[in-house]
Amino acid sequence: MNVFVLCTGRSGSVTFSKACGHLTNYSAGHETRSGRLGEERFGYPQGHIEVDNRLAWHLGALGARWDGREVLYVHLLRDRDAVARSFMNRWDGAYRASIIRAFAHGILTRTQDWPEDRHIDVANHYVDTVTSNIQDFLRGRPHMTINVETIESDFPRFLDRIGAEGDLNGAMAEWAVRHNPSVAPPDSA
Repeated sequence: MNVFVLCTGRSGSVTFSKACGHLTNYSAGHETRSGRLGEERFGYPQGHIEVDNRLAWHLGALGARWDGREVLYVHLLRDRDAVARSFMNRWDGAYRASIIRAFAHGILTRTQDWPEDRHIDVANHYVDTVTSNIQDFLRGRPHMTINVETIESDFPRFLDRIGAEGDLNGAMAEWAVRHNPSVAPPDSA
């Protein structure tokens, strides 16, 4: 079985991957093929758990490649406002491939900078857009939803569903570690 964890990003995806790294009957990775094109983008090995927020922009091709195989899709959710705030903290970061800036200027096709007071609106719109894309894709496909806010019950349910083996206590312990945190910009006041 392969598992694809779909999310907006800024939702515990790195932690999810680290937790799955404790499993012995699956390989796991975070954005392991995100820089590849065409068929190479979806050439994951059997028995792999892939966590990649950018898969939400490739759902048609993902479904075409993996439908009919033994697969489970996971929709990883975190509180909408927390996700939007986390993206806000990364708006002006140095990371060239920032998904929030790509969305704000490329998908929404805005050539000028967004006024700072509209950044939260853009971030919320991003979260809503990606969430609805994922929800629509999951209809009729094998899936489950995991909420970061209820991870203590949701993640063990996931581990049970996939027949996970390995250091399950170590996997759960990863959720107590802050992986890839956003840092709020310094207050300008």
